[in-house]
Amino acid sequence: MQGNLSTNGRASALTMIAAMAVIGIIDNYISRIAEFLSIWQFLAVRAVFAIPFVALLSFLGVGSLRPKRLWAVFVRSLLIAVAMLFYFSSLSLLSMAQGLAGLFTSPIFVLLISILLLRQRIGPIRIVAVGIGFLGIILVLEMDFMRLNWLSILPIFGGMFYAAGSVATRQLCEGESTLSMLLMLLCIQFTMGSVALYYISLTPAEVLPGVEGYLSRGWVWPIDDAVGYIILQAFGSVIGIGLIIRAYQIGEASYVAVYEYSIFIFAPLYAWIVFSEALTAAQFIGICLIAAAGVLIALRSS
Repeated sequence: MQGNLSTNGRASALTMIAAMAVIGIIDNYISRIAEFLSIWQFLAVRAVFAIPFVALLSFLGVGSLRPKRLWAVFVRSLLIAVAMLFYFSSLSLLSMAQGLAGLFTSPIFVLLISILLLRQRIGPIRIVAVGIGFLGIILVLEMDFMRLNWLSILPIFGGMFYAAGSVATRQLCEGESTLSMLLMLLCIQFTMGSVALYYISLTPAEVLPGVEGYLSRGWVWPIDDAVGYIILQAFGSVIGIGLIIRAYQIGEASYVAVYEYSIFIFAPLYAWIVFSEALTAAQFIGICLIAAAGVLIALRSS
């Protein structure tokens, strides 16, 4: 029995590390997509590529596409969709490390939601972990409280909504198929992108070139310059999420969660090698603090 547990632990850790490697690489290309398309077109077109792939996985027996409780899956997926909207937006405006730091504040927000809304008691170690994580956020995002603006806290909103989605997953979606939740997420993202594109077409305005037009640009065609990146994102994200699911299926949750922070190795390293995007000393220390806080919270929540 001990040997099986050890094997499963090793396998789950390697599976999670593989997932973080995939996601850490593909998310670096969001800033390249932002040079040609808007975030709205990216969300809509990516869903068009990804939904058939999810349907194929269901056809092959990976899981059901039909949710047991439609409203619960919808609420959870809407929260995650909003989180991804903030996260993807931040990747076009800030560095890869800063975007990730914002998203990975989610364990801190999960803790706060557990205290304030679910009325759960939290021990002193996890309270200290929140303080450590907050200090890490300040360092990575290079916050200057005298010049604080919406851009500074944009990634943190991603972490907040991702945390709310994580709590909803546990509280509302027990027993739901992962593919049903993934399909709902993609459908919501497609709808968000399509509605925004339609609204932009009704109110045409001058759009800034390149990355500056990422949030305000309308429909662009042809998309030859970006289609390769979108396909990479569509299939890579489904594969990455599938590996995350598999890791949690074969390993103990608090043990597996620790290895999610390996993305702080892969994503900034890839950004440095391929795009010459280097970390400052303060950002490196901040990443270590955020990862340490997340690990503490995961271990103490087991």
